[in-house]
Amino acid sequence: MNLFLSDSIFTAEENCNNSFAGYIVVENGIIQTVEKGEAPQHIQKAAEKIIDARGKTITPGFVDAHTHLVHGGSRENELAMKLAGKSYIEIHQSGGGILSTVRATRQASKDELTKKALKSLNTMLRCGTTTVESKSGYGLDMETEIKCLEINRELNKMQPIELVSTYMGAHSTPPEFSADKKGYINFMIKEVMPEVKKRNLAEFSDAFCEDKIFSVEETERIMKAAADLGFKLKLHADEIVPFNGAELAAKMNAVSAEHLMAISDNGIKALAKSGTVAVLLPATSFFLMSPIYAPAKKMIEEGVRVAIATDYNPGSSPTENLQTAMSMACYKMKLSPAQILKGVTLNAAYAICREKTIGSIEEGKQADFVIFDAPNIDYLIYHFGVNSVCQVWKKGKQVICNCEI
Repeated sequence: MNLFLSDSIFTAEENCNNSFAGYIVVENGIIQTVEKGEAPQHIQKAAEKIIDARGKTITPGFVDAHTHLVHGGSRENELAMKLAGKSYIEIHQSGGGILSTVRATRQASKDELTKKALKSLNTMLRCGTTTVESKSGYGLDMETEIKCLEINRELNKMQPIELVSTYMGAHSTPPEFSADKKGYINFMIKEVMPEVKKRNLAEFSDAFCEDKIFSVEETERIMKAAADLGFKLKLHADEIVPFNGAELAAKMNAVSAEHLMAISDNGIKALAKSGTVAVLLPATSFFLMSPIYAPAKKMIEEGVRVAIATDYNPGSSPTENLQTAMSMACYKMKLSPAQILKGVTLNAAYAICREKTIGSIEEGKQADFVIFDAPNIDYLIYHFGVNSVCQVWKKGKQVICNCEI
């Protein structure tokens, strides 16, 4: 039995709005007790190990609910285009963007992709992330999509972070189908998606519903096919222009709708009614030098469950550090520390259907914790630009100590 003591425990439970002084009892990787106040003497005596985190803050392990983890190459060459005023869509249409990463990912070996992703996961772990959703979508052919999803499965066995896989063939239309988008959609629906499901390589299916990418009608067809195969649904929606993507996500009972910088008022109402989680990605707006951030406060006021994620990818958010996105959620979206922490823990767990086992410090849940060198949650968000992690615990085992694995 391990006993954790802290002056500042943020449980992230549904009605949690602040941290408290108290203690946590963990046994066999599961939280047994969470209480305010001082731990009774009989519990202290029974503990095999006491982790004294007084003066520090304990939160649930972070859940990064939107990443494109497995990919080849990088896209720093596009920075000059961004500085010259080129838009995301303009870069994409000129052969850069997603398709340049598709080329690099197809060319990379499985070993090269695995090593690159493993390095990123180690960075995420050092920054407090203990669970990661990982999308494919940089292969767009059968071989590479399968390869990337198989890497997700193998990475789950190689390191402490739990990976949740999403198939995202509908990320873009590949060059070989550039004149036949309908043919590519048929290829996904009839060949790739059934094979992914047969091999049990992905729990979710995602698509990029956006002007000049996939129309609402095309996306709905893809989502219906995915649902018929038994995939849970996610959707990249309303990222660049209002496109009724959020409304489609709600209509299809998607687990989450993601990006949403250009969401309409009707889209917000639709998400609130359907219970679809809004996964917001402030680091993407920042990196794209956009003044437009998703209307997070309005969503929360309307009753939408809001998660915050990195969108880690080489083209529009090359950061593995969820603390960076948290800072932007505060200073650009004006969310409170409690709203932000809920967004990277419990609400993010809802976005990957893991809310029953992770995302909050509650009895019976998995003992995934982060101990921060911060006296309270306000300081944790206020002190930006640094990695404040002291320790990371996954399933009751310490996996990071002073940022060393």
